[in-house]
Amino acid sequence: MSRIIRERHELADFFKSNDRVFVLFYASWCPFSLAFLPVYEKHAGRSGPPFVRMTLDGNEDLFDEHAVDVYPTVIFFKAGQAHKRLNGKHMSGLEEKELTKLIASCAAD
Repeated sequence: MSRIIRERHELADFFKSNDRVFVLFYASWCPFSLAFLPVYEKHAGRSGPPFVRMTLDGNEDLFDEHAVDVYPTVIFFKAGQAHKRLNGKHMSGLEEKELTKLIASCAAD
C-alpha cells in the first residue's frame, strides 16, 4: 500500500529517509486518477522503492514545481530529484503497462 503524503514538508522528509521513491501526483476529482489508483496500489505492495501519493488538493504549488500538468502523473525520484517520469495523457490517464515499464526501467538505476 502506498503512503499518502499531504504536505510539502512530508514529501521532503520522506526523501531524506528514502533515496529512491515513486510519487503519484493525482487529483481526487479526476476520473482518470481514480481509475489508476488501484493499479498504483497493486504495484506499491511489491518489493522495491516505496510508493507514495499526493493529491492536488492544497498542493498546487508543488505540482507546478514538478511540472505536473496532467493527472495522474508518476515521477521516480532519486536522491530527492526527479529522475524519470510517466505523464498522464489528456483525457485517458495512464495504463498499467506504462507503469510496469517505468518500474522496470528504474530497477537498474
